[in-house]
Amino acid sequence: MADTTVEKRRTTAAEPAWRAHGTARRSTHTLRLRVSAALVGVTVLAVLLVPPLVQLDQQAVDLAAKLRPPTWAHPFGTDDVGRDLLLRCVYGLRVSLLVGVVAALTATVIGTAVGATAGALGGWADRAVMRLVDTLSSVPHLLLGVFIVAMFRPGVWPVVISVALTHWLSTARIVRAEVLSLRSRPFIDAAVSGGASRWRVTVRHLLPAVLPQAGLAAVLMVPHAMWHESALSFLGLGLPTHTASLGTLIQGARGSLLAGQWWPTLFPGIFLIVPTLAVAGLAGVWRERINPRRRSELML
Repeated sequence: MADTTVEKRRTTAAEPAWRAHGTARRSTHTLRLRVSAALVGVTVLAVLLVPPLVQLDQQAVDLAAKLRPPTWAHPFGTDDVGRDLLLRCVYGLRVSLLVGVVAALTATVIGTAVGATAGALGGWADRAVMRLVDTLSSVPHLLLGVFIVAMFRPGVWPVVISVALTHWLSTARIVRAEVLSLRSRPFIDAAVSGGASRWRVTVRHLLPAVLPQAGLAAVLMVPHAMWHESALSFLGLGLPTHTASLGTLIQGARGSLLAGQWWPTLFPGIFLIVPTLAVAGLAGVWRERINPRRRSELML
């Protein structure tokens, strides 16, 4: 009897700390969501509104004002030919986001189609497709991307094709695993028993069920594609040097950094890092929403 009383007292004393811990976790979750959404909103507004509102030519050269540090007239300073760095960063972010979004969507469509087909067919078709995925995964993405880009002239679309063709593999694995899990569910057995063909089961039941996972993969792939484009452009194999992207801006600022001018490298790097962290934060919240187990853990 005494042991039971002591145990109840310990449980009662531990409940406030347990609830406080759960409240703190929920507060952190809400703060991360708000900060990430605000950063994404600011990024989108800057990309959409700054170019039409600011009546300045981002390619305008002013050699008399080259490599000026940040001032009120030029909050981010100027580059090595006197162009306003803030405007150049916004235009660079615009191009990098275009590449990242289009490449991520293309890679997600390819990966979803391949993964769903492999999981739905099963057998030798599944094994053949996954061996192909394993083979391509053994090659570093950047090396394979360099090989693809080298076959085209520098431009936006070769970079999009390169990123899309090297980043669908992870999506294919995720979708295939989800399809294999769904194939053992009772509603799939009921559809097959009712006479539904394999194509109908895949289109009407399997694909809608895997779309949340595929969408999450697409969101996570956008910043990854932006970094991939920046790496290719930094190596001189992506976009032309006269096209403003975050990669070309960082690539063109290497000489200035060695000479002690830090701003031409710092601000394009911030424009690359901040959207990456914001999208990663939103994707983390999305993952918790579609994963009931993690969501239940978060509520503790």
